[in-house]
Amino acid sequence: MVKLSVIVPFYNVQTYAPDTLRSLRANARDDFEFLLVDDRSTDGTAEILQRAAKDIPGARVIVHERNGGLATARNTGLDAADGEYLTFLDGDDWLAPGYFADLVAAAERLECDFVRTDHVQATGRTRTVHRVPHGLRNVVLSPRSVILPVDRTTSVDYPYAWAGIYHRRLLDRGLLHFTDGLRTAEDRPWIWRLHREAESFAAVGLLGLFYRRGVASSLTQIGDVRQLDFIRAFDQIVEETSRDPDADVLLPKAVRTYCAVMAHHLGSIERFEPAVARTLRTMSATALRRLPAELLDETLHSLGDRRAALLRRVRRRPGTEPAPAVTPAAASGARA
Repeated sequence: MVKLSVIVPFYNVQTYAPDTLRSLRANARDDFEFLLVDDRSTDGTAEILQRAAKDIPGARVIVHERNGGLATARNTGLDAADGEYLTFLDGDDWLAPGYFADLVAAAERLECDFVRTDHVQATGRTRTVHRVPHGLRNVVLSPRSVILPVDRTTSVDYPYAWAGIYHRRLLDRGLLHFTDGLRTAEDRPWIWRLHREAESFAAVGLLGLFYRRGVASSLTQIGDVRQLDFIRAFDQIVEETSRDPDADVLLPKAVRTYCAVMAHHLGSIERFEPAVARTLRTMSATALRRLPAELLDETLHSLGDRRAALLRRVRRRPGTEPAPAVTPAAASGARA
């Protein structure tokens, strides 16, 4: 029986992949498997992975026929995984030796659906610890109970799939797959679904995963059209949350987070290519008009002057047609 499946997508990370793979080698165990998904790299990544598969116990290379993006690559790994537990790593990040053994031990001790962990952000030579935004550690709780409050950073605002470990029963229930084709913000609908629908979770103070920030090829550093997938991701969150039995309580949090992320992108719009910047404004205007008007007004009032002004300006943007708003009541009627 495979105890842990580790899903690691790679795409054009030949500079960083050797560090990632060495750290996997230092975490190998007889009952661990490493699913190395090559998302059709065009640099030397594929050759590095083929060599590593011969050196790392439990490693398997899966090659995509065409590039599908991070969400699709993770799904490929999930479909091939045999482990009782599952976790993720990105192809340009790395681990401390023995980290996965400690992670599995925490999951077995707590016996919950999923466990979330802290991580270390590595920017150049700088190391910064980032904590799960949940104060209680090693205490099993309902994931739904920590989505709120609306106006504070909570566990759904810490979306990193690799910052945790997940029991296979979540995969069997259909809760671990990502939305195919999402090229950014793919973790956002995923973490919301986990917190709405899983039964138990805990946070632990385990450190040992190093998240490499500021990589030139990372989508967070590139102002191209793929960044705009955050709108599709948050549309999905709003639509799914609107169908939840507690939509009237949870939807304000989803809308506020959507608006905050949108304001962030609009506030740094100069980093986008001109055509993409225009598309961002248009898509943002249309997205705002899809939201429940009264809830949006309340959200803008609470966001602060700078962010609210950005969103109000875009909301008044001419040339966009109003779209049907998503409301809890409408969603409830649809279910009936």
